[in-house]
Amino acid sequence: MYKIDQRIVIVTRKTRQEELTAKFGTKGQAQFYVSRSRSAYAGKLAEKRAIAAPGKALKSIALAEKLAESEALGELQDIEKESASYGEIVGGLRQEMDFGVPVQVVDRALVPNLVFGPKDVVVAIGQDGLVANVAKYALGLPIVGVNPDPAQYDGVLLPFEWRQARAAVRRALDGKAKVREVTLAEARLADSQRLLAFNDLFIGARTHVSARYRIQVDAHAERQSSSGILVSTGAGSTGWLSSVLNMARGVMALGSPKTQRPSMPMTWEDRKLAYVVREPFASKSSAANVVAGMLKEQEQMTVESFMGPEGVIFSDGVEADALPFAQGAIATIGVAKEKARLVVG
Repeated sequence: MYKIDQRIVIVTRKTRQEELTAKFGTKGQAQFYVSRSRSAYAGKLAEKRAIAAPGKALKSIALAEKLAESEALGELQDIEKESASYGEIVGGLRQEMDFGVPVQVVDRALVPNLVFGPKDVVVAIGQDGLVANVAKYALGLPIVGVNPDPAQYDGVLLPFEWRQARAAVRRALDGKAKVREVTLAEARLADSQRLLAFNDLFIGARTHVSARYRIQVDAHAERQSSSGILVSTGAGSTGWLSSVLNMARGVMALGSPKTQRPSMPMTWEDRKLAYVVREPFASKSSAANVVAGMLKEQEQMTVESFMGPEGVIFSDGVEADALPFAQGAIATIGVAKEKARLVVG
């Protein structure tokens, strides 16, 4: 018998079909838009290719448009099957959670406003990004990541298929689950607003204009103009941070083909963060010396914004999950006190 204050929270995400339907109003409208858009693009492409053979142009264009409509229909059918499969899995998972405790199913969009209880067990069924998004709000709670489609999703944060989830949730309810405690990053503004990140924080501009700010790490401070600052946790070090390092390796290889791949080896549990300044520009008014490094626990980075309303700090690649960072705002970046707890066994 479980305690009356225990609860299972199943977090889902909208399928591609649901997103298309929400955008265009009805399933039929979504199908019409996708089909006609693909057909129109194929027709224009065929027109360019048929310039050299005017006599065959109309037949070529019509064939291309028909083929494109057929491909669009096939794609929409795949999307519909994917949506149906996901719905069946969520329904099956819900039935498996018959432990005599309340079960609540919520969409990921509602998670930021959901009040979690101290004894909740969270089940996230979707892609890896869903787990990262949920973990920032379900602080300290066991999170069971469920992979609804192992053939499609890598599932680094999704160790369980849906039929394995029941046993994992039971262990979590009993307090016997094997968990990994994942370090989170924190950005805190002077007015006490704060933002947590499971994978990474981005400090910069919403648009493609240069980000302008003053950065300070330890006693080293300078004004910079760049494409923004990326601050990564150990969990995020194989994602966006790795792509930045790959770019750095490619640039260095211009002078030496044998250049080794740069890396910042980190585990999920490491109480430290890696930071990289993207494309820093050195000029009379900006420097490029404080561009990469580690922030250990208790160490902090301070950033003062010299940007207009386009200045922003967002986490885990979700621009809607953000703090405003306009002219005069000061942010302190460091390791968060809280941790995410992912069930792995």
